[in-house]
Amino acid sequence: MDRIKASTLTGAEIVIRCLQEEGVEFVFGYPGGAVLHIYDELFKQDKVKHVLVRHEQGAVHAADGYSRSSHKVGVALVTSGPGVTNAVTGIATAYMDSIPMVVITGQVPTHAIGLDAFQECDTVGITRPVVKHNMLVKDVNDLAGAMKKAFHIATTGRPGPVVVDIPKDVTAATCEFHYPETVSLRSYNPVRKGHAGQIKKAVQLLLEAERPMVYTGGGVVLSNSSSQLIDLVRSLGFPCTSTLMGLGAYPGTDKQFLGMLGMHGTYEANMAMQHCDVLLAIGARFDDRVIGDPAHFAQNPRKIIHIDIDPSSISKRVKVDVPIVGNIPDVLEELLKLISSAKTERKSIDAWWKQIGEWRAKDCLRYDRKSAIIKPQFVLEKLYEVTKGEAFVTSDVGQHQMWAAQFYKFNEPRRWINSGGLGTMGFGLPAAMGVQLANRGATVACVTGESSIQMCLQELSTCKQYRLPIKIVNLNNRYMGMVRQWQEFFHGNRYSESYMDALPDFVKLAEGYGHRGVLIDKPADVEPALKEAFSRKSELVFLDFITDQKENVYPMVPGGKGITEMILYEDL
Repeated sequence: MDRIKASTLTGAEIVIRCLQEEGVEFVFGYPGGAVLHIYDELFKQDKVKHVLVRHEQGAVHAADGYSRSSHKVGVALVTSGPGVTNAVTGIATAYMDSIPMVVITGQVPTHAIGLDAFQECDTVGITRPVVKHNMLVKDVNDLAGAMKKAFHIATTGRPGPVVVDIPKDVTAATCEFHYPETVSLRSYNPVRKGHAGQIKKAVQLLLEAERPMVYTGGGVVLSNSSSQLIDLVRSLGFPCTSTLMGLGAYPGTDKQFLGMLGMHGTYEANMAMQHCDVLLAIGARFDDRVIGDPAHFAQNPRKIIHIDIDPSSISKRVKVDVPIVGNIPDVLEELLKLISSAKTERKSIDAWWKQIGEWRAKDCLRYDRKSAIIKPQFVLEKLYEVTKGEAFVTSDVGQHQMWAAQFYKFNEPRRWINSGGLGTMGFGLPAAMGVQLANRGATVACVTGESSIQMCLQELSTCKQYRLPIKIVNLNNRYMGMVRQWQEFFHGNRYSESYMDALPDFVKLAEGYGHRGVLIDKPADVEPALKEAFSRKSELVFLDFITDQKENVYPMVPGGKGITEMILYEDL
């Protein structure tokens, strides 16, 4: 039974009606010839609000940030040709991090497809490797069904971006509109419930563990299973670590949390990950930045339990002993029930916690606190204090991203918004726009660097138009910091093209866009500047912190090494 009875609408009207049916609040986009019919229909209604960005990459990143910081689907709208190709980086970013999004793209009229028409490109072919699904809708009668399918696929199973490519003549054609209540796809039926036998095996291993470890990833955040994770970890008394994408799912200030693991993870998290005897992996994928060299990781025998909605992620890089395919909250609920009713006497893990305490004593995140130059770590610590750990924090990619992950303790999921899988410079500012629109009145900080911020700097104009009071924390070390760090360690201090010797005056630049800019170059001024900025609830403030050019991120696992082969600050 359809909710909407038959009425004759144009394709453009159908697109808008579908968005309304899905409860879409914002569409982030940029108009162009192939989507003008859709924009005309946007103009005629007020249920779906449009946010005009200044670049299509910004549109998709903003929709991405909106989705990550809420429980909603991000929606972007771009025109054909360069509109689509500009959006591809944002689509790939969302794909790598499994973010539910629907991207509507314009296409040349159906009769012109394949004839190298003005602003034509093969959208389906170009985006195929970086989407969960895509489709070219050539018949207006198929449009409503395609839109319903897009939202269904984007949000179920392992989430991801779906592209709907619509030729201009399809948006002008008419048909009777029916919006289906449900969608059924014979070849797409994600498993939700975990295998009962495998869950029992997992419980037995967990109860027998003497050196257990819980390793969590972005899947815990995306599946909204933070509460079940917290219940499980606290009931077991086990240590817990997280990937970059999973931060906040388990409280960062809790004594059982060992910090982030991986290439720039804590010493204690990496050592515990390597030396545990039973490892419970939840919504994580053992990627190269987490475990480093798989052969090194495999040297220590351990039993691995892996819970994931996507079967292709299990045993992809590391062979596991107990694979459990299913929706994380459903599986964790079953685990909790069995653990609470289990008669097996648990092994003592006191000796394991004592060992972890010895690893923790290294204080692997130490830095020079007496420096006369601003240390970036100090800025992040003060940002955490001033915002009381309650801000939504977006970041770009590089050293500043790692310092934010290390020094800002996230106690809630969906507060840490960054490009983990693709590592997209320019992500931070447009993502912060989406976060601010999804969380009106919330404190939003964009942690960035002088290289990254220039990638999508034009979105300062969007922030002005929509009065988005984002606070930009620019850790300005006049280098492409992470590139320089690798060049120092592995390329004989040859800083090839990593030095930024023609930087703009960011204060004047911010002022040129109608915002407030502040330059901070003394450690004593860091906290007052942050307090002043965050007291300005209705203004965007660009804080340009001049930081130590030579500061590096520690710990660091060199590429190709094992996760215990860390370079530490104390080793210098």
